[in-house]
Amino acid sequence: MSDFPEYAPGLIPLSRPSDNPWEIEPIGEADAIAVVTAMIETQVRTAAISPPARRDAHPKAHGCVSAQVRVLGELPAPLRTGLFATPGVYAAWIRFSNGSGKLQADRIGDARGMAIKVMGVAGSASGTQDLIVINHPVFFVRNAVDYIAFQRATNPAGFFFPGWNPFQFRLHELLAALAVTRRKVSTPLNTTYWSMTPFLFGAVPCKFSVRPVGAPSMFEDRSTPNFLHDNLAKALNAADAQFDLCVQRQTDAKSMPVEDPTIPWSETAAPFVPVARITIPRQSFDRPVRIAFGENLSFTPWHGLPEHRPLGGINRARRAVYETISRVRHEINGSRREEPTPNVGE
Repeated sequence: MSDFPEYAPGLIPLSRPSDNPWEIEPIGEADAIAVVTAMIETQVRTAAISPPARRDAHPKAHGCVSAQVRVLGELPAPLRTGLFATPGVYAAWIRFSNGSGKLQADRIGDARGMAIKVMGVAGSASGTQDLIVINHPVFFVRNAVDYIAFQRATNPAGFFFPGWNPFQFRLHELLAALAVTRRKVSTPLNTTYWSMTPFLFGAVPCKFSVRPVGAPSMFEDRSTPNFLHDNLAKALNAADAQFDLCVQRQTDAKSMPVEDPTIPWSETAAPFVPVARITIPRQSFDRPVRIAFGENLSFTPWHGLPEHRPLGGINRARRAVYETISRVRHEINGSRREEPTPNVGE
């Protein structure tokens, strides 16, 4: 048990789906969230028999880097809300990672993640705005009830093909899972990322995307087991890197659903529009202090402003699951659980 007092950075309040026009809570969701949260806590504790305690997903980091997020000026009025209401520059931390719960070689197909923590955000209970994005636009699980089935399956095939009845096959979800693992990524800096799940953008649901801008990184050698880290380190030793943070506002509730993150939102009907520029300056991030700092960070889509509240059943599940994983990791590792300030981590 940690000697540090328990500290839970503030989360965005959980609104009831019945209080808004976008969300519908399916029967059994609350019980499903409780079950899946308990299952994942057990997994984290069991794996931590050989310490340290790690995240159940995205445990392999390619690097934790300092960054700046500059909210663009002269945005159209509908885009001036929440974090993007006024132009400004924020300090941020970004953790690049692999999605698999196993610490495996980068050559194995996997989701690639980019977790962004914007600091010094007035009006946020945590003082931060987290944005968690993946290199694929959709998720492969529809809701919390299905997520229990995924967690309980002894192998992924058991989730996608739960029996002999073809009407129970999850072919749509299987195609989504295969699509993300087949994406070829040689460096985190040349990759486009999506939020997969929806969020509020003021008074309208949206999805986020983070897209590289400028000349692509030339460091794409794939010959080492940890080439995503190696290429990231080489690139940031040589030059700055930049991304556009973009928003896609919902234009049609039927074809752009909130409660089913396996369905892509059409970028033709609703293009992504840049609202901020992310700059990762040249740096060396392989110092032990920086590595430990990155591992101690907690990311959750529920750190942030109410104007960007996460929407949908998967995000409601993530609120409980991510908070539990953070609490358990820090308890086992004897580390303080708190949000960083702009001058912490260097």
